[in-house]
Amino acid sequence: MIVGMATFRLSHRHTPRECPAAFACWRGFPSPLRHHPTTGSCHLDDHQLWWDVEADDADAALALLPPFVAARTTASPIGDVRIP
Repeated sequence: MIVGMATFRLSHRHTPRECPAAFACWRGFPSPLRHHPTTGSCHLDDHQLWWDVEADDADAALALLPPFVAARTTASPIGDVRIP
């Protein structure tokens, strides 16, 4: 991990009708997230996607996503938690 960078979980949700657009909008959008697998539930008809990313802040984390996806995404800071 890079010092000074925070980790964010990006939680995206779209409707079944928006699913094609949620994938098509990545075409031509420069992002280090492209062409890498992520966790999702579209194939289970729940239509959510999640990414764990490092960024300076929540806005920078959301900027890794195309605008259509970012508008339907929350960025939550995350870290390791020890469970007793």
